[in-house]
Amino acid sequence: MPSLLPSAWWRPDVHADRRPFLIGRNRIQTAFRAFFAERDFLEVDTATLQVSPGNEAHLHAFSTTALTTDGQPFPLHLHTSPEFACKKLLSAGEKRIACFAHVYRNRERGPLHHPEFTMLEWYRVGEHYTQLMKDCADLLALAAETAGIPLFSFRGMSCDPFAAFERLSVAEAFERYAGIDLLSCLEADGTADRERLAAQLREAGIRHAADDTWTDLYSRVLVEKVEPHLGNGRPTLLDRYPISEAALARPAEDDPRVAERFELYACGVELANAFGELTDPVEQRTRFEAEMAERQRVYGETYPLDEDFLAALSVMPEAAGIALGFDRLVMLATGASRIDQVMWAPVAEWSAEWS
Repeated sequence: MPSLLPSAWWRPDVHADRRPFLIGRNRIQTAFRAFFAERDFLEVDTATLQVSPGNEAHLHAFSTTALTTDGQPFPLHLHTSPEFACKKLLSAGEKRIACFAHVYRNRERGPLHHPEFTMLEWYRVGEHYTQLMKDCADLLALAAETAGIPLFSFRGMSCDPFAAFERLSVAEAFERYAGIDLLSCLEADGTADRERLAAQLREAGIRHAADDTWTDLYSRVLVEKVEPHLGNGRPTLLDRYPISEAALARPAEDDPRVAERFELYACGVELANAFGELTDPVEQRTRFEAEMAERQRVYGETYPLDEDFLAALSVMPEAAGIALGFDRLVMLATGASRIDQVMWAPVAEWSAEWS
């Protein structure tokens, strides 16, 4: 089985090197809390243990077993996002909420990934998702100002956090960076045409496998051809995702093939994921079931649906919501090179080798 590696973050000399990043983290978090308080947001705190950790096909959860008072087992999961709980609070009547949540994702570890990390989510009832773009611009500038840094830098790229954001649709990005006409691969109702996309990948000389699904093909282009260019010089908002790639977002008003979804990038790093929220419980159930069918096909397992969440959607008002990787933003604002440098006490490391 994999073995634990010696951990050195607590050594005084190592901590002395990390401490400036950690102090920067605290200052940015304090500034962000003031930002939301000034705009009449309530900070909320949601439970980490949930019936469902989330229902996206390729997100992996940590799972456990609760025991009832008479010792009977009941499966629970550490959430991959506080989203379901936050939306239940919107259904309960809250209008503007923000949440700093520790979240947990399995099979993830590296310079930009950690098994446990901090996600900042906020929601605006009755407001369009483009308002979240303005929030992102304010928060990036606030993070840089608080840290006293004029420019974000990471892996040879730089990004001016005070510059006007670039707003680019996914279709525009595919055309610009891969020469692919993405919208021609979508039917009028948003149904994805796998063969059309595969043909365009072949024409563009992008390698792929015969058994790749639409999502596999789409993700390959996004990761290999598009993302490396995003947030270079100034932050990029990658907007209007295909509806098939936005399981929790509503369709755009002017084009049902795409969704009210954007992601924020700086220095090629994905920082945030935002939606005009889907509030149709029937459609949401259909999308979740499709995601779990794909998860069963790929990984041989599924996660349960949160029936309480689906019931809450039936009374949830129209809203816009966003999840921001707080640790990643702190990395860029403080000049850290790895996500664990901005965490006060990182998760223990383990070796991939078997002992």
